[in-house]
Amino acid sequence: MIDRDRLEEIVREAGRIAYARWPGKGHVLESWDKTPGNPVSEADLEVDRFLRRELGHLLPAAGWLSEETIDDKARTGSDLLWLVDPIDGTRDFVRGRAGWAISVALVSAGRPLIGMLLAPARDEEWCAVAGQGATLNGRPLKASIRSQFAGSRVPVDELPSVDSDLVAVEKPNSIALRIAMVADDRADLVATLRWGFEWDIAAATLIAREAGAVVSDAFGKPLDYNKHDPRDFGVLVCAPGIHAEAVARLADRAAQLK
Repeated sequence: MIDRDRLEEIVREAGRIAYARWPGKGHVLESWDKTPGNPVSEADLEVDRFLRRELGHLLPAAGWLSEETIDDKARTGSDLLWLVDPIDGTRDFVRGRAGWAISVALVSAGRPLIGMLLAPARDEEWCAVAGQGATLNGRPLKASIRSQFAGSRVPVDELPSVDSDLVAVEKPNSIALRIAMVADDRADLVATLRWGFEWDIAAATLIAREAGAVVSDAFGKPLDYNKHDPRDFGVLVCAPGIHAEAVARLADRAAQLK
């Protein structure tokens, strides 16, 4: 059995490393674009190195998949996998905004077993264990139970006209934090219509599911982890009572974009 206390210590220390580099506290940070519009910083790499070393010591049998590490496909032969985004929401991080988080998940047999999100700039620590519920700063979470699709709260910058019956709320750059908002009943619906990586969502979707939300891809199908190609087309996290209508609303757009 994994040492949960040690895992929490490791993730908190990773948070301290990142927070010490965060420009929001006045620190000078070196950053660059991996590809156009896809930033990375020295803090991403430092946190990644720290987590890979410490999580590897904690559970040597587990494979490793991270946004900032070259993917070793040997991981697919392991029943256990660490799925890590050292700083999810790097765009907010490098701009000194608070909408970023460290995301760590332990996956077993293709399903998240443990998930942690640490957002030091927001004083938030999110945790979930499969079958044991989810917490925010130790407080049990209960996800949105909205049953009417119109009026659903969505963390977006701006809603397209076709979705004008929805309500825009705060949007952190971190997709993990946006998903966690559904777990904490700050939002009713989060949906993306693009190819996204497992490390972005593994911890957050476990937190949302354990809080009572429904989680799927953009077509309403279950998500799997530790795939050879670690991507899914879209993620949909919402209150159970609006999931079917959300899938229907997205269907044509998802089919055109995939």
